[in-house]
Amino acid sequence: MSNDKVLYEVTGQTAWITLNRPEALNAINEEMRLSIVAMCARAQADRNVQVVLVRGAGEKAFTVGGDLKERARRNADPAEAQASPLEARQARQLPGSPSPIEAFALLQKPAIALLHGYTVGAGLLIAMACDVRIAADNARLGVTEVRRGFMPASGGTQRLARIVGPAKALEICLSGELIDAREAYRIGLVNKLVAVDELTQAGEEMAASFAKGAPLALRYVKESVHKGIDLPLDQALRLESDLAAFVLTTDDSQEGPRAFVEKRPPVWQGR
Repeated sequence: MSNDKVLYEVTGQTAWITLNRPEALNAINEEMRLSIVAMCARAQADRNVQVVLVRGAGEKAFTVGGDLKERARRNADPAEAQASPLEARQARQLPGSPSPIEAFALLQKPAIALLHGYTVGAGLLIAMACDVRIAADNARLGVTEVRRGFMPASGGTQRLARIVGPAKALEICLSGELIDAREAYRIGLVNKLVAVDELTQAGEEMAASFAKGAPLALRYVKESVHKGIDLPLDQALRLESDLAAFVLTTDDSQEGPRAFVEKRPPVWQGR
């Protein structure tokens, strides 16, 4: 599924997903939600794609998150109002209906978020579902849900706590205040801080550095880190060992040393 509010482009081994609704600060409506999920699936299925980047169009925002005007209209619709909060929650948990946040989290390929301007609510949640975040120096990040009468779900409280620690996560979530890019970098919420006009180049360079690795090695390094961090160390080391043993059975694990000896770039097959 594609529309002009979410753009998809592949350059080399990188898939670019661009939130393209700058007149609304890239607020994500239902149509965009479905497109983002479909585009993540498309990038995952494309064997040529090794890295996925997500960015926002325009000068003012990566995205301010969900479209609150659309939410208000739904809340005012009697048909929508019939669903209880529990029913709405269950609907979101149905298999095959992931949110854009989970769509990025489920990617087996490295995902990089390029953040500028307002990166708020679901915008920050999408960024945290990616593996790496690069922020322009004009970025302002936060989760303002408590000021709208709800809480930052879809990983908002959980991923943020794992990235910056529980105390800082609570401060950000409970206050609803935005933090600037420099503070986000200081607390480890973003990996790299660059000037606004260098953001795209920084993303391209990082994607290119990732794409030099063997596709299956990239996939299982990502799995080892994400799954291992929630395990006791002995179990995490066992997971790492099992995944490393599997990677050693691949053709690419033979190609890497061979290319080194022959003094040439490796030609990865992804198998």
